[in-house]
Amino acid sequence: MAIIIDGKLIAAQVKEEIAAEVLKMKEQGLRAPALAVVMVGNEGASATYVASKVKSCQQVGFESIDLHFPEDISEETLLQTIQDLNNNPGVDGFIVQLPLPSHINEDKVIAAVNPDKDVDGFHPSNVGKMALNIPAFVSATPAGIMELIARYKIETDGKEIVVLGRSNIVGTPISILLSRKAYPGNGTVTLCHSRTKNLKEVCSRADILIVAIGKPEFVTADMVKPGATVIDVGIHRIPSTETKSGFRIIGDVQFESVSQVAGYITPVPGGVGLMTIVSLLQNTLKAAKEKRKEGPTA
Repeated sequence: MAIIIDGKLIAAQVKEEIAAEVLKMKEQGLRAPALAVVMVGNEGASATYVASKVKSCQQVGFESIDLHFPEDISEETLLQTIQDLNNNPGVDGFIVQLPLPSHINEDKVIAAVNPDKDVDGFHPSNVGKMALNIPAFVSATPAGIMELIARYKIETDGKEIVVLGRSNIVGTPISILLSRKAYPGNGTVTLCHSRTKNLKEVCSRADILIVAIGKPEFVTADMVKPGATVIDVGIHRIPSTETKSGFRIIGDVQFESVSQVAGYITPVPGGVGLMTIVSLLQNTLKAAKEKRKEGPTA
């Protein structure tokens, strides 16, 4: 039976560390870091995620600014809102919750965010710096995965690492981070996608398997090397008669069977998702510290 990588436990530890730093800031007469979240529409999963971010800000002593707009907001108005946040000295970092309605160009919105306040780590400038190993904001989910691996002291040096999914938000950045000359890193990374041949064979060679493919319970026990570390990034709501809510949350990995084979495994929920939020807090704290370095008026 695999050791469960407890995202809830690690997230709580990181929040305690952040809260301690925020307390020091306040004792020095500095204001607390401020994180703004821009949400468009009422998509259920996004709304839940945003509510978690607001709650997490309160737990660590951050100021939280929640900007919620109707789904029919114009692209022009949204871009002006982003510009206002860029220019607001009281906001250290902000995110625009994705996905956005189809009439808004997401690439244009991401590019409009000031890279110094881009705590989601999506701006091309931050992605480019991350790829070149220059200090930058790393997108929150890959950063959270790296934190889990480090805190559980999972060996990555020389290990065969397979990443399922090549998205710009998770798969591609985590493949770059884990191939770096550092810890966690120094892995031999294979990035798989829809055109990968012999996928089962490739996965079964992995010492570390990171699954961000967006398909419920896609990875089964026969795809996993005995003793491998399995990181499940997926999150899906499926109907269930066994819960009061009428649905249950599952990941991209068939947890029950894979946990019998793997050495370490992240659960869903309670794994990577919680780390994504604390990584966002870490980035916001970093942004606030950088601003303080710029001068007393920052």
